[in-house]
Amino acid sequence: MDGTVLNSIAVAERVWTAWALRHNVDVESLLATVHGRKAVETISRLGLPGVDPAEEMRLLTLAEIADVAGIEPIAGAGRFLEALPRDRWAIVTSAPRDLAVVRLKAAGLPLPPLLIAGEDVENGKPAPDCFLSAAERLAQPIEECLVFEDAPAGIEAAETAGAAVMVISATHRTLLQTQHPSVASYDDLVTDITHAGSLRISEKRR
Repeated sequence: MDGTVLNSIAVAERVWTAWALRHNVDVESLLATVHGRKAVETISRLGLPGVDPAEEMRLLTLAEIADVAGIEPIAGAGRFLEALPRDRWAIVTSAPRDLAVVRLKAAGLPLPPLLIAGEDVENGKPAPDCFLSAAERLAQPIEECLVFEDAPAGIEAAETAGAAVMVISATHRTLLQTQHPSVASYDDLVTDITHAGSLRISEKRR
């Protein structure tokens, strides 16, 4: 979701920066690791004395829910999602469900027919659990699924699951080194259904 169908980098970095300053954590190092991961796992890895990761995640989530300034869709994302058959797609995010719904609404994007949120899996990205769960719920073999991702943790999760990957680079500040195809936005993609019933996604011819 974040960085893949909508841009929430500004709010995420505002909230995480404030949190890091309160806990004397290096801001730059922290911001380099938070994207695409469950907040509770990010906080747990820091091993801060006297800090309850679950409580800190709850407070972070409340702060992020309250701040939607600057959230906007990735170019073409709304059109792209509306063009997909309702039973053929899901949003898989490390964000808590309540936060995911708030951000999708703030970006003006349709709510997905299936939402796998951070609390729906025990192991967050880069573990493959979330994508495997989505494929199972969609009744599709994971090998026939295409995952749209922007963050290394999500890409690793999709690779481990066995899905194909398309990288969305709209929010990247530096070029992400990856073997997977990459597009800047959904304006570069078209969808259609083949005679065999398969969903085909391809780049626009220029």
